[in-house]
Parts: sequence; structure tokens; C-alpha cells
Amino acid sequence: MNARQASGGIVVLAALAALPLFIRSDYLLGILSVCFIYGIWATSWDFMSGLTGRENFGHALFIGAGAYTAAFLNGKLGFAPWWGLPAGAAMAGGLSLVIGIPTLRLRGPYFALAMLAAATIMQRLTLIFWQYSGGEEGIPGLDPLLESKAAVYYLCLGVFVAITFLLLWLAGSHWGLILRSIRGDEAAAQAAGINVTFHKIAALVVSAFCAGIGGVLYAHYQEAVTPDVFSVALSISIIIMVYVGGIGSLYGPAAGAVVLALLPELLRGLGQYRLWVYSLVLIFILFFAPGGVIAPLWRRVTGAS
Repeated sequence: MNARQASGGIVVLAALAALPLFIRSDYLLGILSVCFIYGIWATSWDFMSGLTGRENFGHALFIGAGAYTAAFLNGKLGFAPWWGLPAGAAMAGGLSLVIGIPTLRLRGPYFALAMLAAATIMQRLTLIFWQYSGGEEGIPGLDPLLESKAAVYYLCLGVFVAITFLLLWLAGSHWGLILRSIRGDEAAAQAAGINVTFHKIAALVVSAFCAGIGGVLYAHYQEAVTPDVFSVALSISIIIMVYVGGIGSLYGPAAGAVVLALLPELLRGLGQYRLWVYSLVLIFILFFAPGGVIAPLWRRVTGAS
């Protein structure tokens, strides 16, 4: 990291930390908190799929695992909401082992399809076993992690920044180099003596662990959880955010998720045309900037390689 990158990062973080001093609206602070949660999900997806090249179409599986674990602990069993953070992350990480060990041995698009099927099956199971999961209504009445919207904002921002920097550090380590070598040429990496399957599973566990934390934050922010957290639409939205930010860079998807999650609110004044404009913006970006927008722009501004 050069001096311009470090200075730019400090300025961005300082601006985000100062926002509650100027924004008095709890509604806007809540929207920004959700944007940071989306940033956690996008960055965690990019760590596994962006670095290894094995795209995960069922990332919502881990988000939902964390969210429902927190909901059961707090809403059903009466545990304090903070217990959901380690429990939800552990549940998501454990589930990634169960799913990843058999599926990450698959070649081609079959891993992506297997993850998509797993998330869809889990969503269906929440409807089948409605006596425990609440069915379509989900589990309401969760306690917030913190009472103040400003406090929740800082919590989500802090977790978002911590996870992003952790994953950036891992991506810049020797392990990150191994993951990129798998993306470049998996057969050559295996021929060089690298246990490709082990490293892909480990990356999936880290990705799921972080996604589970985001799921817990989201559940307690909404004070309810529904089967929508397992939806295919959520997984696809996260993938779009990653590609807009710049796949494989981690910081690009983090910023891209925040921008795209905030964009519908910025377009609210357009009324019924809001979704049309939002869709056109996405199509324009994906068509004319397939390498993303945020990461290339940041590299140009800061002089990064």
C-alpha cells in the first residue's frame, strides 16, 4: 500500500465515521447500516469466488444460516442477541464445510449450480418446517443489538471495515497467492503440489464465516428474519455488486455494494421510474465496464498497480 492509497483510505473512513455528526435522520443511518452489511456480503463472496474463480451462486445460504441461527437463539430460546454473532458465524462456517467438501471437487459450473440448489433447498425447508421456522412470516420480535441507530451504524461500519481489512490481509498473504494461482490455472497449481481442494474449502469457510456475521447483523437490524434471506435474488444481487465494484479486488466489491445498495434510495425521487433507471445503470456498467468501476477508478486515483 503506497502513501496515496493509505491517505485515501483514511479520508474515506474518517468521512464515514463523521457522517452521524451531520445526518440526524435515523432512517438514513439505518439505510447506510444496511449498505455496510451488503458490503460485508459482497467482500466475503469476492474472497472465495473472486480469488479462486469458483463462482458461488448460493451465497445467501450462509447469510441465511447466520440470520436464522441468531433468530432461533434470541427469538425462540431467549439468549442475548450478542450470542448470535459467534453462533451465526460458526453455523455458516460449519455449513460451508458440509456443502464444500463434496461440491468443491466438481469441475466447471457444477459448483455454482450445487450452491444455488443448496440455497433454494434451504429456503424451501424453512417453509416445510414452518412450526419451527415460522414459515413465510419467519421469526419476528428479535432484540436489536444496540438501541441507538447511530450506535448500530458504528457497529456495522466497524464490522464492515474489520472484515474488509482482514480479507485484504489474507488476500495479500502467501495463502492469497495460492488462491490466485488456483484461479489462474488449477491444473498447474495441483501439479506444483498444492492441495487445491483443501485451499478452496478453507476459502469457502472464511467466506461463509464472514457472510454469517453479516446475516446476524441484518437479522437484528430488521428485528426479524424471513425465508427471503435464502433467496436466489439476494445471491445474484451480491454478485452484481461484486462485478460493478471490480471482482478479485475485495475493496472494489465492498465499495460497490455500498454504492448499489444506496442507489435505489438516491433515485427515490424518480418514483415509478426508479427501478427502470437503476436497471439501466447496471446494464450500462456491466456492458461498458466489465472489469468493474470502483476498483479501476481507485487504482487510477491512487496510482496503485
